[in-house]
Amino acid sequence: MEKKPSVAFDKLLQAVALGNKEEDVLTSIAGRLARMEHRITKEDEQAISKASGGLSLKDLSRRLVEAVNPDRHEEAARKQFGSDKPSEQQIQQAAAALIQEAAKPLQDPKLRELLIEIKKKNELTIDHVSQDQVIEAGFSADALARARTIVQSFEQFITQHKDEITALQVLYSKPYKQRLKFEDIKDLANAIEKPPYLWNESQLWQAYAALEKSKVKDASSKRILTDLVSLVRFATHQDNELVPFPEKVNANFKAWLGEQEKTRKFTDEQRHWLEMIRDHVAANLLVEPDDFEYAPFAQEGGLGKVHQLFGNELNKIIDELNGALGA
Repeated sequence: MEKKPSVAFDKLLQAVALGNKEEDVLTSIAGRLARMEHRITKEDEQAISKASGGLSLKDLSRRLVEAVNPDRHEEAARKQFGSDKPSEQQIQQAAAALIQEAAKPLQDPKLRELLIEIKKKNELTIDHVSQDQVIEAGFSADALARARTIVQSFEQFITQHKDEITALQVLYSKPYKQRLKFEDIKDLANAIEKPPYLWNESQLWQAYAALEKSKVKDASSKRILTDLVSLVRFATHQDNELVPFPEKVNANFKAWLGEQEKTRKFTDEQRHWLEMIRDHVAANLLVEPDDFEYAPFAQEGGLGKVHQLFGNELNKIIDELNGALGA
């Protein structure tokens, strides 16, 4: 089930909290929960059950796995719509509901923090006998050579495929001819993960950090998929610094909000929703009206609530944020 081995557990949970419902993310979380199940104490199990509303680790893992099972999607659609042969649209609707329900407990920050704490505690090994000594600080000559090879190959890959891969086509065009979608970045990620490259966003980030440390921010953290946008922009010399995509989005959000508040004042509740939209864009590149029917928006009133808050301005705000945040 482990499809994201290089992504830290807390980052996977954060991705779900931000609205990411990719199958690879959900099954990776399920796999790690299943491995935790055999190592936790009775007290840990009780704490998880209390925080999740009565669910065990096994329950949390099983629900995630079943939620992405195509057979379960069709079965749920048959029950929901009372049809022996539900349409593709009905199956997709049933699948979305299953995934939403399975991921719902992970929207609770207290449960996420508890799972992270328990996982760290059970993986901690203390060596009282030997003591590590620093024999070298920084990157070795071999590591620098490997990093240089990765960076050169990645930049060559971009040049060779800029007319074939949609994400590269969009990121190369100035101004952008179309808006970049999460599916486009996922296609790019799939392309670079295949042989002979076998790259992921974390490896590429580390390679640039080894060669241009002063220009690379947050090199020690795990990356998320949308960081590929930052990597391509840096590789093609559109940006002078390699900055995590969510950090770039947040900076753009502050600039947009500052401009808006020159002529209007958002309420605290409106600001809260704007910040949720910002976080969604950071993880998914765009926000669309249908997204308000899913976490985290659904827990706070969904599409009806956001319409109530912003009225006829909603579509304009969505369009402006989609254009400004990822710019």
